[in-house]
Amino acid sequence: MSETQHVLSLRGIRKNFGRIEALRAIDLDIDPGEIVALVGDNGAGKSTLIKIITGVHPPSAGEIHFKGERVRFRDVRASRARGIEAVYQERALGDKQEMWRNIFAGREVTRFLGFLDIAEQKRRSETLLRGRMGFTSRAITVDSEVGGLSGGEKQGVAIGRALFFDAELIILDEPTMGLSLMETEKVLGFVRNIRDRGKSAIFIDHNIFHVYDVADRFIVLDRGQIVGRFRHDELTREQLVERMIELHRAGQVA
Repeated sequence: MSETQHVLSLRGIRKNFGRIEALRAIDLDIDPGEIVALVGDNGAGKSTLIKIITGVHPPSAGEIHFKGERVRFRDVRASRARGIEAVYQERALGDKQEMWRNIFAGREVTRFLGFLDIAEQKRRSETLLRGRMGFTSRAITVDSEVGGLSGGEKQGVAIGRALFFDAELIILDEPTMGLSLMETEKVLGFVRNIRDRGKSAIFIDHNIFHVYDVADRFIVLDRGQIVGRFRHDELTREQLVERMIELHRAGQVA
């Protein structure tokens, strides 16, 4: 498969923090409409890799290609401009602000002379709320404060916002952390919606039971390098857990 067919391609990515080598020769491809789970223990390098993709850290070596073009992300704004959005476990939403304000925060719709077009922002938010995000309860409106939403609903707002602004690749950093089973299922439904819309996602989670049902592929990181690549149809959930344990133990012996 050629580079132009991938949404994201990483080649030989390394990251050093002084003498500490956090990432070693990472090669990774993400295809259109694909959910890729990035799994591994604490300290495996998941967060560092995501920060490189989103422009928080520059790589020490290697190349990043986005939709076939070699890129250098100098900051988060540069990666977002290309179509990469991140949804973190903290959800990064303003609890005291209405939903429509959260959706358009930093990307406000303006009229002539730069005045905010509040009516248009609410109209678009309503379309997003009832359409792409699938909220059906009339108790939740675009004027509802985000702080009154459940954890799963907040993640739905964050994911829906990314899709609304036409993100090609959405990074999901432990989006189900601290959620109940019911709320987790809501979030997984939002993740499936990413794929249904032909977009791509990297799903980071410690809980393999959460990511297994929605991921097309699994990338296993251990001590800064990729030690395993598996497709969903290759392994059962139990077999995947066993392989991850085997790979971790092999790394300890090495």
